[in-house]
Amino acid sequence: MSTATTYGAREHARAQAGAVVETMPTIPAADWPEPPSGVDAERLIWAEIVAGGGYTHKVLARGSELQLTDLRGDACAHLLLYNADAPWERLNVADTVKIQWNAYLGESMVLLSDQAHVLATIVSDDSGRHDTLCGTSTVATNTERYGDGSPHGPAPAGLALFTLAAAKHGLGPRDIPPNLSLFQGVRVGESGELDFTGSAGAGRSVLLRAEMPLIVLIVNVPHPLDPRPDYTVTPLRVIAWRAQPSTPKGPEWTSNPETRRAFENTADHLIGRGIS
Repeated sequence: MSTATTYGAREHARAQAGAVVETMPTIPAADWPEPPSGVDAERLIWAEIVAGGGYTHKVLARGSELQLTDLRGDACAHLLLYNADAPWERLNVADTVKIQWNAYLGESMVLLSDQAHVLATIVSDDSGRHDTLCGTSTVATNTERYGDGSPHGPAPAGLALFTLAAAKHGLGPRDIPPNLSLFQGVRVGESGELDFTGSAGAGRSVLLRAEMPLIVLIVNVPHPLDPRPDYTVTPLRVIAWRAQPSTPKGPEWTSNPETRRAFENTADHLIGRGIS
């Protein structure tokens, strides 16, 4: 079918209706064929497979639960979170590490904003291979390593894809802070060197709970410390559903004094905004 004319282009576009490929969103999410265990299909609000070298984004209500799964063992989910009601408030990875006295995130730990509010809680994590230190790749570094780091090229850089995702929410390059990376680990050696530990294997998942209304940006590209010469990244599954936020009786609130204070700050902020 020729697309050289407007009519031909229209017919070609319409012919794609109903096409299904592996890496795409399911709309409506309730049609996703395999809801997570214990989750009714009607509660689903986001269901998508993100290709290697791809990105996705969504606005989630407070209390939503978001499950990310490394389907084949080589996904790397670079994550940014923003307060959906005031996007100038956003994930602060440095404060997340500093306030919890730990650079290695895991279950019952929190993701903090630059206003000392809890954006999200890590409900569960069977990967344990994450990175709070390096951020994502740039066009310059990917061009040097792979020959082309442009967002529509064969080896898209994470920062370029974050820029595209952010633009969908009225945000620009200056609004993109350092990100958290999931499923590809980095450890700090005894001499301060950064050691890339890679993936924990296929099928590992991280479950997050939104403690505030959130803008979620996710980029699935190789970790910048991945030593493999080829641009190696496999699909990422993203599932979200309606649920409830944490409560003062939950383990997240009571795990340590620092996170309890952050939850109290968050509750005070939300009450002031009329969100209970």
